[in-house]
Amino acid sequence: MSLALSVITVTMLLCMGAKLALNRLNAMHVAALRSKPPHRLDGLMDESTWHKSTDYSLAKSDFGVWTNLYNTGLGLLVLIVFLPWCYGAWSGGAQAGPWREALGVVAVLILLGIPSLPFEWFQQFRLEERFGFNKSTQKLWMTDQIKSLLVGFMLMLGIIGGLLWLHGVLKSILPQTWWLVAFGAFFAFQLLMMVLWPILILPLFNKLEPLPEGELKTRLMALGERTGFAAKTIEVIDGSKRSGHSNAFFTGFGRFRRIVLFDTLIEQMTTEELEAVLAHEIGHYKCGHIPKSLALSAVMGAGGFWFISFLTQSVWFYEQLGFGVASQGRLGPVILILSVAAGAFTYWFSPLSNILSRKNEYEADAFAKNAVGGPDELCSALRKLHVENLSHPLPHPLYATVYYSHPSLLEREAALLDDIL
Repeated sequence: MSLALSVITVTMLLCMGAKLALNRLNAMHVAALRSKPPHRLDGLMDESTWHKSTDYSLAKSDFGVWTNLYNTGLGLLVLIVFLPWCYGAWSGGAQAGPWREALGVVAVLILLGIPSLPFEWFQQFRLEERFGFNKSTQKLWMTDQIKSLLVGFMLMLGIIGGLLWLHGVLKSILPQTWWLVAFGAFFAFQLLMMVLWPILILPLFNKLEPLPEGELKTRLMALGERTGFAAKTIEVIDGSKRSGHSNAFFTGFGRFRRIVLFDTLIEQMTTEELEAVLAHEIGHYKCGHIPKSLALSAVMGAGGFWFISFLTQSVWFYEQLGFGVASQGRLGPVILILSVAAGAFTYWFSPLSNILSRKNEYEADAFAKNAVGGPDELCSALRKLHVENLSHPLPHPLYATVYYSHPSLLEREAALLDDIL
């Protein structure tokens, strides 16, 4: 085994080991609390719901073990045996143009996603069904997969084909800096998709409708005006046709910004609680989290494109990973290798991004508290979210540090109530 392949293999195995160890640590922690929840959780859940929340967390943990083992084993098999042969057979050869090569790369990427479908089906129709969250049907699930395949194919072909074409045009003109132009084009496309996704793609899967006239809309629109977030509309998404989970999210930017509420969320909460949830989402906008996230994404993306450029100029990369001489300097093999192996390397940086995300959540919570005149309604809304989604409120601290993009319930409540205790 070559040095490059050995490094990738070891990193993927270490990543798998870390995930399994953290998963086990959290499962033991959660299981130990099942028989007697701490007194600080009094009033959050009744005994039956507490047990159900614990069992849901443990079931997801067990499922995670098998998916982790499967994905790592499959990834190594693909990396060692499948990718070099498949690229050589499907890319069109040394004389193939960028779009022919892109077609081969996209075909490989789609094929790599097929083995995960049984796990997705099991999660939806066994795990989620067991705990009452699945609202989908077999027909709807299959329709979603077909739509996702078609949309994914078109987007990947456009993105990868465009990158391969740019690389082919620029590598002789700007051999050292072509990646800057390619990154600029890619980042511009990302910004465009932030605007187009809720307009063109999301409606293919879900129905979005303006929030109906009434007290709720009046209160929420008034909140937007009061906080300097003049929204033309607040939309409701029919999340209930697939899942009983509830959520709200913010998408787009500038005059294209949208706040979307799940219909399940509206059913579960009072008007005052929904007002606090919307204030939290507005808080992300008013605290500048969107442009900050975009700036960080730009820095990380530019670094990634520089690394891609470095690999395309490294003969050892192609030789040690089994690609032929005709493939050297081409972008397709780099994209394929990174699609399989990059996650094992970026995994170690996930705690840093989650630390920043949790900081943003605290800031948005603080904004919401000031916007609605106190912490009570947001605390109540957060508690309902945890109960309705069966989210375990006491994960192991190390597990939460690595994986949680949001602070735990008790941490958020403590921050909200800190200055009034």
